[in-house]
Amino acid sequence: MLFHILFPLADQFALLNVFRYLTFRTGGAIITALIISFVVGPSLIRHLKSRQNGGQPIRDDGPESHLLSKKGTPTMGGLLILLAMSGATLLWADLTNGYIWATLGITICYGTIGFLDDYIKVSRRDSRGLPVKLKLILQVVIAAATAFWIMTLLPDPFSSTLAVPFFKNVLIDLGWFFAVFAVLVMVGASNAVNITDGLDGLAIVPVMIAAGVFALIAYLAGNSVFSNYLQLHYVPGSGELAVFCGALVGGGLGFLWFNAPPAKVFMGDTGSLSLGVALGAVSVVTKHELVLAIVGGLFVLETVSVIVQVVSYKLTGKRVFRMAPLHHHFEKKGWAEPTIVIRFWIIASILALVGLSTLKLR
Repeated sequence: MLFHILFPLADQFALLNVFRYLTFRTGGAIITALIISFVVGPSLIRHLKSRQNGGQPIRDDGPESHLLSKKGTPTMGGLLILLAMSGATLLWADLTNGYIWATLGITICYGTIGFLDDYIKVSRRDSRGLPVKLKLILQVVIAAATAFWIMTLLPDPFSSTLAVPFFKNVLIDLGWFFAVFAVLVMVGASNAVNITDGLDGLAIVPVMIAAGVFALIAYLAGNSVFSNYLQLHYVPGSGELAVFCGALVGGGLGFLWFNAPPAKVFMGDTGSLSLGVALGAVSVVTKHELVLAIVGGLFVLETVSVIVQVVSYKLTGKRVFRMAPLHHHFEKKGWAEPTIVIRFWIIASILALVGLSTLKLR
């Protein structure tokens, strides 16, 4: 909004010329989202706590300590992230850019699915929420619509091709199957973050790290000079997603202020589903879907631990981990919650650096 209002006045006021720069508007989005979080956060948390009798239902089969330490904490804190991120994006982004609307749209839609899931959990005092099949169907339908939307926005030859990290000129044409692949990326990323969100601060910091990496990737992929120098695939207009990712980082920082141990609020499915799909959508637009699997490797690891646990138990009747996802396994081994969280943050940071290295190693 500010871009459309103030940048046209740059001829009269030279200072307003800064609104043409993505770096300035990305920084503005980070700060704006952070301010919105600080201003709205306390009242929103009080409202959630007053409306949720007993806070988020705690699983009976989870770690015993959670029944004591997390009981009564309100959920749906993802509303704070969505509000801050959406407000900052609308304020600082170029709203004529289709990629902004596609990514913001699917993020809000998944946030709505998560909100319904959280609402059912809280209102019925049941940790199960929406039926799994219904939730998955809604996710797939929305992701499919967004995938086709993105395909119409992407220029040839990127509308149906898969870029391979470490290889500068490799594009695999998937045809219409690219839409299926994009759906798998977005739905998979959404649910992977959802699985990871189980301890105070565990999911939000790796999400911010990944968003920061993809803000840089979007900026570089959308810049013809830098993309040519780094031998990346140039996707015109994708640079605007740096503003979106910046808003996500700012909203995440604001949420972490209230989610730091001991958490005053949980993000719930409202936050985890929407944040995961946001990363997935940005990776599809920037043609770095496979890099997301590296940068978000922590989410992949947590998801794989659940898959391994389920498959092993069904086939052999034995569990590989004491409890899945992986962070609960370490809780069962006696690790303190802050120890698990900080070490997982370290792993996420290392994987982010590995993912960044793909930009140059081509």
